[in-house]
Amino acid sequence: MILEVGNLDGLVVVLALIMFGPALLFLIIGIILFAKEKKKGGKIFMILAGVYLLISLGTCGVLMTGY
Repeated sequence: MILEVGNLDGLVVVLALIMFGPALLFLIIGIILFAKEKKKGGKIFMILAGVYLLISLGTCGVLMTGY
């Protein structure tokens, strides 16, 4: 039995949203908090955005390359 795979364009979009979506959300929240004089909370959210982006690009990048 042969399985036919259809159009996988939606899968690429979902993976991109998983990789970049939460990091962008954390960054936007961090910038807003930083601008509203809550500097400590803003820095924490910006650091969280960087860590999430680093981990998600590593994990999803490995999955996308096929290892």
